[in-house]
Amino acid sequence: MNYTAVVAKDLEDLIPVFIKNRNKEIDLLRAALGSGDYEQLKQISHRMKGVGNSYGFAPISKFGKTIEDGARTSDNAAIEACIGDYVDYLQKVQVVYE
Repeated sequence: MNYTAVVAKDLEDLIPVFIKNRNKEIDLLRAALGSGDYEQLKQISHRMKGVGNSYGFAPISKFGKTIEDGARTSDNAAIEACIGDYVDYLQKVQVVYE
């Protein structure tokens, strides 16, 4: 699947760091899931919900909601599947500046 994020031109300089931080987030999510730290999962995913839409990456907000919901119900399988989708998205997303 191909993904496209339409980002405001004035955010162009921020996007490489934004993507790098999202990749760090993957590591934090995996570590929190591995240790069963649902509070940490909720905090990270709540932040994802905020930054995704703000920067033009709406799917990141959706992944955040799914992970946050999974953390509330301790649904490790749903969280793990969503983290996998998140990794796939970050690897494939094409950024278009307008």
